[in-house]
Amino acid sequence: MKIVVAGAGDMGTHLAKMLSGNGHDLTVVDVEPKALVEVGNLVDVVTVEGDTTQFSVLRKAGVRKCDLFIAVRSVENDNILSAVMAKQLGAKKAIARVDSNEYLEPNSKEIFIDMGIDYLFYPEQIAAREVINLLGHTSSTEYIDFAAGKLSMVAFRLELTSPLLGKPVIDEDCDNEDLEYRVVAIVRGSKTIIPSIDDRFEEEDMVYVIARHSAASRVAELSGQHQVDVRNMMILGGSRIGVRIANELQNSVDIKLVDYNADKAFRLAEMLDKTLIINEDGRDTEAMMEEDIAGMDAFVAVTGRSETNILAAMLAKRMGVKKVIAEVENINYISLAESVGVDTIINKKLITASNIFRFTMSSDVQAIKCLTGSQAEVLEFIVKPNSPATKEPIRDLGLPEDSIVGGVVRGDRVFIAVGDTQINAYDRVVVFAMPESVMRVAEFFN
Repeated sequence: MKIVVAGAGDMGTHLAKMLSGNGHDLTVVDVEPKALVEVGNLVDVVTVEGDTTQFSVLRKAGVRKCDLFIAVRSVENDNILSAVMAKQLGAKKAIARVDSNEYLEPNSKEIFIDMGIDYLFYPEQIAAREVINLLGHTSSTEYIDFAAGKLSMVAFRLELTSPLLGKPVIDEDCDNEDLEYRVVAIVRGSKTIIPSIDDRFEEEDMVYVIARHSAASRVAELSGQHQVDVRNMMILGGSRIGVRIANELQNSVDIKLVDYNADKAFRLAEMLDKTLIINEDGRDTEAMMEEDIAGMDAFVAVTGRSETNILAAMLAKRMGVKKVIAEVENINYISLAESVGVDTIINKKLITASNIFRFTMSSDVQAIKCLTGSQAEVLEFIVKPNSPATKEPIRDLGLPEDSIVGGVVRGDRVFIAVGDTQINAYDRVVVFAMPESVMRVAEFFN
């Protein structure tokens, strides 16, 4: 697939790294020569210097023949204009990053579709929604619904109190079609393990489970942690993510939002009438203790600095806050944040990658999630008639070894996948796979 990425900033660079590893013909365009040199040093891409709101630059980048145009520049209007121009020049699909929820409202989306833009995405809104979802499942590190909520993926870290410690990952009932859940992967240290018959659970394992929706909450309790009813929470950072979380939850949760900028704090106080706005530095231990950080059920750090978020989250965890979530945009810091006890990491680059990656797939992919705590990805396919997946039971399909089918939804029926499961056309299938196998896995359902 020929892909053109407009913007070589953090998000554009991450997309280039992700997409270049899947055999795509990739071109990155930016007005800054230094940014292009940096991305060119990281991945094998063609770089074009110039402004993507100019036809001459878009022609030079080859958008006439491109299959996908992705606009991720820092300025929203430039992204919209670039995407419209690219589509008019011949790009098969054009998608753009925006910074306003107003553009995503149904009536607005129709206007942009008429203009030629196939998809708009707002990373901050997606990140805020993910945080809100996790606050409803506090014993989980990651929680994702598939197939309209019929299947769920739950991720949790095993505590010393977990009943799973020392037990086999795959038990004798692994081929029972009435299973409530199935472990599809374990992350131990920096290694992602697709479980085999010899693997056993160990303390600090990050466990990824596909479960029937009705069993998801019970599965999460296997971590050794208990679900917390979030009634009081503190948000550090008056960012777009922080404001969206507060705006959606302030009617049901007592929220304190902390921001060090006095002018911003004043504006936030006018915007969020049911949220207590506090003008303090979240890294100041004494100030946070005075604001009763120890009495919070949840703490969410979403400032613009990964270092600040990690330090504040460490403080919250040390003060006894039960659920701690931090935005960590520097991908190199993610493992550090997890090692110091941060419950859940939010990363806009990975969230955006999940939303864009499905546009590069030839199969009918309904959802894809690039996991924060693992190198792996979880995908939801709709199986096409006569595809290879429908020819044999799962155990005989010859799927890549670093992939595993977790669950199948057929109408109103839900199956946790086992070796004898037969996949039918139009089933929704949830698959866990390492990045290098994703394209090969997709061929089975196409």
